[in-house]
Amino acid sequence: MRAVTADRFRARYDAATADIDPPLAIVDRAAFDANAAQLRARSGGRPIRVASKSVRCVALLRRALAQPGFAGLLCYSLAEALYLVDAGVTEDAVVGYPTVDRAALRALAADERARAAITIMVDDPAQLDLVTAALGPRHPEIRVCLEMDASWRPVGGAHVGVRRSPVRTPRQVVALARQVLARPGFTLVGLMAYEAQIAGLGDAARGRPLRSAALRWMQRRSMAELSERRAAVVAAVRAVAELEFVNGGGTGSLERTAGDESVTELAAGSGLLGPTLFDGYRAFQPRPAALFALPVVRRPARGVVTVFGGGYPASGVAHRDRLPVPVLPAGLRLTGTEGAGEVQTPLTGPATRQLRVGDRVWFRHAKAGELAERFAEFHLVVGDRVVGTVPTYRGSGHCFG
Repeated sequence: MRAVTADRFRARYDAATADIDPPLAIVDRAAFDANAAQLRARSGGRPIRVASKSVRCVALLRRALAQPGFAGLLCYSLAEALYLVDAGVTEDAVVGYPTVDRAALRALAADERARAAITIMVDDPAQLDLVTAALGPRHPEIRVCLEMDASWRPVGGAHVGVRRSPVRTPRQVVALARQVLARPGFTLVGLMAYEAQIAGLGDAARGRPLRSAALRWMQRRSMAELSERRAAVVAAVRAVAELEFVNGGGTGSLERTAGDESVTELAAGSGLLGPTLFDGYRAFQPRPAALFALPVVRRPARGVVTVFGGGYPASGVAHRDRLPVPVLPAGLRLTGTEGAGEVQTPLTGPATRQLRVGDRVWFRHAKAGELAERFAEFHLVVGDRVVGTVPTYRGSGHCFG
């Protein structure tokens, strides 16, 4: 962010939150809406299912779903899906991960409205066994989506991507589909394939041209292989069952996944808030919509200031790119010895000269959604005003894991 632009945003955010003591978190509503429009433009006309884990705030999920081109939620737990359906946020929630939450399964079985709205994820017959064990052999109809492995296996035992579903070939997925169809109390309605090695890896990392070129090479070949395999899987499953939807993609791969004719809908969530892990993509540049402010509490040495709190690392492999980044004022950086600390975070850089005790430093989080686990509320900023304050899941008293 250029210094002049950074100064303008800092002045605006400081003015908007002048009467609110930090630590605090904001969502820039104009940036959020602009990011939604960008996602829609990249979707090729496919509807976008909002990944709730990347938002974790009912008001923002409602705002996203009110935008043209967005339909339904991709939830990360069954308990969360039950909560959002009960709150009237959606009547179409796919749980993106298998559930072994027996209490949530019993709640699902007991609620006719929830059963019509919620689809659980399955990639192993053992998950069906668990549902039946929890609910009994005569349980009501449960909607089921199959997940196929979307990773790339170029040679031998090489695996490029995340470790999700164990089924990847048409034969394997159809065998699983037949298991669902053969068991009473289950209705097969969907198929999902999430290509994390394409959607979740930036292909234009600053200062790393060779790594970026290698990633683009991998992603081109992986997408070509997946498109062919996914089409074959979808055709094979449709031969034995009617599917309401085939879901694919993520924020980082919308335009690529939209080119796969076998996919009927896309998924995205991180692109709405624009965290730092999505700074390194050639195809798009989301605007930073979610930020948090920490107050300066110490000036321990020349060229160093210390802010209160800040130890908000993102999930994933524990690299430096998982740490929050100080962005306003421009010209600050974490130290190599303390990083982002549990109760204090020292910062160095030329901007320390202008900071005094009581000033605030604005940070961006590495991953979308996880910031909501640290703050009970988001202050919605328009221009230089806070136009509303909305609870996160945490602020509503919920923790879904």
